[in-house]
Amino acid sequence: MHLQGEPSLEQIDDYNNNESPEKRRTIRLVIIGILVVGVIYALVKYNFSTPNDYIGTPENPGINTSKD
Repeated sequence: MHLQGEPSLEQIDDYNNNESPEKRRTIRLVIIGILVVGVIYALVKYNFSTPNDYIGTPENPGINTSKD
């Protein structure tokens, strides 16, 4: 069933590995960009989310695990 004016798959430019080199490059750049942002986010989260080693409050001191 074809609707009036609806293109078939063979009429679409990107069908069956016929996409343009510009589109392929754009998709690769987007994927690489997403991966780079993910790596940067993971590194920042890993390096700057260290917990504080002090256990306790000023009123009720706990265990200090740092070496003094």
